[in-house]
Amino acid sequence: MSWESEAQGVGDRLAPVLRPVRAGNGFEEALEQILQVVRLGLVPGGERLPAERELAERLGISRVTLREVLKVLQDQGLVEARRGRYGGTFVRPRPDAGGEDELRRRIAEVDIEDVLRFREVLEVGAAGLCAAHGLDEEQADRLREALARTHDAPLADYRRLDTLLHLTLAELCGSPSLTAQYAAVRATVNDLLDCIPLLVRNLEHSQRQHAALVEAVLEGDADGAREMMREHCAGTAALLRGFLA
Repeated sequence: MSWESEAQGVGDRLAPVLRPVRAGNGFEEALEQILQVVRLGLVPGGERLPAERELAERLGISRVTLREVLKVLQDQGLVEARRGRYGGTFVRPRPDAGGEDELRRRIAEVDIEDVLRFREVLEVGAAGLCAAHGLDEEQADRLREALARTHDAPLADYRRLDTLLHLTLAELCGSPSLTAQYAAVRATVNDLLDCIPLLVRNLEHSQRQHAALVEAVLEGDADGAREMMREHCAGTAALLRGFLA
């Protein structure tokens, strides 16, 4: 794969999260969005963020402001800058969970029920909107492609690709506000999911639900899409409550 096609692929992955910031809080909002990219695993550890010029254009900020944002992320140990022809800003691999003590620390101040309810409201709403309003051919292809990437994905990549599928659906619903809120809550959901094991049987079940959900959306079945998404969220919620509550 060429550098250009690699960069295009990363850019497509980030489309649901990166958007122009509002005037007045450019630094803070840009930092929030790139932090979401890292926390959601949309750029896995060891991979490169898009070039500064592309990031600055997507966020609607100057490259000076972007470099200030990237400096904060470097200081926090989340990214590293590499020089040379194949240099750039690379996401640093996340450390392993670290056992039960780390699990307790990560969830100690999280209201799990609030996170799960908010996630369900946003996801069910997004699925219904996508089905009710319909997708054009390009949007439908994006959704099909996001689903296809989750099929037979290695366990190490599954959560990232699952996240991308859900983010794509949120973006396609047509509400930037909903997409932004979903990206934020999904980052918290992923922190919780990182504290429980990946269960093959659950992933197989999730894949069947994903396929049925995408089919309902593409067929314009809003009630079916909402019901399947509600069922899907309930399954994840049951696992999280079982392991963490």
